[in-house]
Amino acid sequence: MINRKSAPARRRRSFSPAFAIALEQYARLGVDVHRALRLLAGIPISLHCWQGDDVGGFEQAGLELGGGLAVTGNYPGKARTPDELRADLAKAYELIPGRHRLNLHAFYGEFGGRKVERDEIAPEHFRGWIDWAKQLGIGLDFNPTCFAHAKARDGFTLSHRDKSTRAFWIEHCRRCREIGAAMGKALSQPCVTNIWIPDGFKDTPADRRGPRERLVDALDAVFARALPDKYNLDAVEPKLFGIGAESCTIGSHEFYLGYAISRRKLLCLDAGHYHPTEIISDKISSVLQFLPELLLHVSRGVRWDSDHVVTLTDELLAIAREIVANDYVSRVHIGLDYFDASINRIAAWVIGTRNMQRALLTALLEPPGIRAAEAAGDNTSRLALQEEARMLPVGAVWDHYCRSHDVPMAGAWLDEVKAYERSILSHRASQPAREMT
Repeated sequence: MINRKSAPARRRRSFSPAFAIALEQYARLGVDVHRALRLLAGIPISLHCWQGDDVGGFEQAGLELGGGLAVTGNYPGKARTPDELRADLAKAYELIPGRHRLNLHAFYGEFGGRKVERDEIAPEHFRGWIDWAKQLGIGLDFNPTCFAHAKARDGFTLSHRDKSTRAFWIEHCRRCREIGAAMGKALSQPCVTNIWIPDGFKDTPADRRGPRERLVDALDAVFARALPDKYNLDAVEPKLFGIGAESCTIGSHEFYLGYAISRRKLLCLDAGHYHPTEIISDKISSVLQFLPELLLHVSRGVRWDSDHVVTLTDELLAIAREIVANDYVSRVHIGLDYFDASINRIAAWVIGTRNMQRALLTALLEPPGIRAAEAAGDNTSRLALQEEARMLPVGAVWDHYCRSHDVPMAGAWLDEVKAYERSILSHRASQPAREMT
């Protein structure tokens, strides 16, 4: 279980004057604050392991990312081993209210110093993660790693023209689904196994059809064996473009939308995988007309898919509102996807996750009069109430939520991150990496 008791004695469960005033203000507008807080506590966010070590993984040292991925910055103290990464994640979970999840990539397995090819990985290589998640009481999600590998250097994996290369990546993805199911079974909750590939052309291709036909066949082979939904949920993730794949992305939005609907898979909407003028909040209710469930990778692109730390933007608020207002909480799986090595990596997790939660809380506290006004055709009142709602004291409610979950409010969590940095992270550069025993 996550240890909240070890944190300083700084939180109180009693109502603060600010929260008492907020209760009255929301009640006047027909909002049940306590119900909103109960609902928020039941929405898990899947933190992404790759924020903690700059998408390095533990397969082998010095991997070249490729696949259009790039990490900027060199902030001291990144995790170098599974134990260091787990310790950093545990610290982040201590500072985030509620019970959440972890999203793992395949090359974060524990291979005991042996060379294990990706088409040979098995649940045993993730036993340490499963046991750790069980101790903390959190769920796991999973992803094949179709980049940073010799067989992906030319930019193609599942759609590769070489049959043996395709077979290698098909087997890798098959095994990842089996690992996801093993995680789900061990933890008694479904694991979302999400497939993203970097395949695409830097310059204008002569043949777009062939790679996409090969990708359909490869995906069908990956998904040929049915796995119980109570253990594993399959998702596919599209993208607009990547570095080195600017002219044609094989797994485009249209491709995967069609594939997900026709094969009944989850579609992953990544906030950074669209044109800068597109927003994914508007896509949620469209996609869920045709699919039972949806996966979100919440990120923040600046000019392109740059994976900045999630901040409390209008689009983040809109994403949360679409989930809550349309009663999609049980149909949308929320994960984060960014990596920033220019700031403290634990702080990046905490900032992004708490912002996602604050956006959800804002949506849960929306006055019902806004929808009622629209239903009555009173768009004047709708707009007026929407603007008045922006000034409601959500901050006081958020502080109470943090206090009730024994996590620090406001900037107090940053003091704990700084203390952890001084006592743990700052020594990593001068000390050799070693596994804890």
